[in-house]
Amino acid sequence: MQIGLIGGIGPAAQDYYTRRLIALFADARTPLDMTTVHADAPTLLGNLAADNRAGQAAIFAGLAERLQRAGAGCVAVTSIAGHFCREAFTPLSPLPVIDMIGAVAADVTAKGFTRIGILGTRTVMASRLYGGIASAEVIAPPLPELDAVHLAYAAMATAGTITPAQKTVFEAAAQRLIDEVGCQAILLGGTDLALAFDAETSAFPLVDCAAIHAEAIARHALAAHNGGD
Repeated sequence: MQIGLIGGIGPAAQDYYTRRLIALFADARTPLDMTTVHADAPTLLGNLAADNRAGQAAIFAGLAERLQRAGAGCVAVTSIAGHFCREAFTPLSPLPVIDMIGAVAADVTAKGFTRIGILGTRTVMASRLYGGIASAEVIAPPLPELDAVHLAYAAMATAGTITPAQKTVFEAAAQRLIDEVGCQAILLGGTDLALAFDAETSAFPLVDCAAIHAEAIARHALAAHNGGD
């Protein structure tokens, strides 16, 4: 099955998904068939701030139609922030949507976490990943730190690179959630946070939403491939 990705939200996120899927298909010894269309990070962030779910869903639906014409058999949005309109987008999409939130919730449950911190955009943090995790308490940084994390994240996602100052903001917020709030892990509620955190070197457990999502996309496509699609 050809995978359809809605990318461009922003550059580092698209690169992360591409590399991850290439590695997963290499491990499966299966050729990767994938097409990516470009969305626009500033447009998405504007719609996110305005809670314009219908507008962003319509944009995603148009991009999914292009992917369908290119031969894709499923579609995934390479942005955690982009999932704010998932309930509006899914019924509009001409392709099956590989949703991130359910996959992350299952992973948190499987790992037995009951109290986790979250970093990402303001909406992702304030909504506790859109209210999609029922098995654990999801805790955002307090104000004004939440605003500082949001601003640093939005700038990083748009640029596709991280500055030392932005990295310090994320690391300090995460460490406080671990040390002062008693969180068992930090949920990376933004794909671009892979620029700031590395699971292999982190001093605390990470729930990497983008990695979990990429694995769900790969499983879906490989299952279809092995079934003869």
